[in-house]
Amino acid sequence: MQSNRNNSLEPISISNWRWAYFLDETIKKFSIFGPSPYPINNAFLFRESLFGSRSNPKKVILETWGLKTEKIRQARCACLQAGEITSVMNLVISPCNNYDLPFFGADFVTLPNGHLIALDLQPALKDDITHTQHVWDKLKPIHANWQSKLPPGGDIPSEAIQYFSPAFLWSRIPLGEEGDKLISQIIKPAFGEYLNCFFDLVRDAKMISKERSFKMLNGQKEYMRYRAEKDPARSMLRGFFGETWTERYINNILFDLK
Repeated sequence: MQSNRNNSLEPISISNWRWAYFLDETIKKFSIFGPSPYPINNAFLFRESLFGSRSNPKKVILETWGLKTEKIRQARCACLQAGEITSVMNLVISPCNNYDLPFFGADFVTLPNGHLIALDLQPALKDDITHTQHVWDKLKPIHANWQSKLPPGGDIPSEAIQYFSPAFLWSRIPLGEEGDKLISQIIKPAFGEYLNCFFDLVRDAKMISKERSFKMLNGQKEYMRYRAEKDPARSMLRGFFGETWTERYINNILFDLK
């Protein structure tokens, strides 16, 4: 299979990708902001490989979608499908540092033992009330409503806590009919409300001072460094596509702010 995508903004072409609805909703929300493609090398727009036994090989496909707008430095989504075994949506929306905005992050992962759901508006400066309080005031009621309807996701590593908000939606959902129902009835509307909250913030955001922009940039870089160093998908991607390609992808595409 070859992809006909010429830039990162063109629709992905993975058939039966489990998480397509969520990327489609994101694309719709961006349409009014005059998006343009985020520059992504063709080597990372589309990648295909085989895994499993020689007698019964399985295909894995990874495509990367991306854009930029006046207030968004980079929005990008890593979309992966490995047969019926693994399906991944890793979506991060990174604002320009001259606006006082959080990151939007959604990690939806299907594994043989269930679905992992992570959804948040993540702070660049967690201890800065100006940066966080108005966001959390809007987001906490949304989180309280939907998290109460989901099974818990488990403990968060202590070193990671500073990169999440108090409204971090985190769940482990079973496979099968029960999980499909939770995704349809809980995750879809929850995602929509988090996304609406984020885009309301983007719409209302005003440019900040150069001094504060510099502070925001440092916080964003620290966040990106942490995400690149601790990316839980690293071992899986290495197994599918090799170490060299994976490290370039993680450090130069997924978390490229240095």
